[in-house]
Amino acid sequence: MPKDKVTIKLGGRQVEAAPMDVNQSSERWNEYLLEDGSVVKMKLVLKKVLKVENQYDAEGNPLYIMQSTNVSAVTSPKHLRKPI
Repeated sequence: MPKDKVTIKLGGRQVEAAPMDVNQSSERWNEYLLEDGSVVKMKLVLKKVLKVENQYDAEGNPLYIMQSTNVSAVTSPKHLRKPI
């Protein structure tokens, strides 16, 4: 069932956009090994997607506005951790 369109500001003007459901996702972690042995893990999680009506990028693809958030986690060697 199509969702109701919304009006958003884009480049100083009002445009209509349609909320889009995500049918499939694969949110993998990026892992970074730091010089102290800690591992920082991060991933981007998509929260919301809007397809802007009758707007396209330079390659002719439909224009999408996306809201996302970053999720992070740290795992450090025991000798770096504060005793609990």
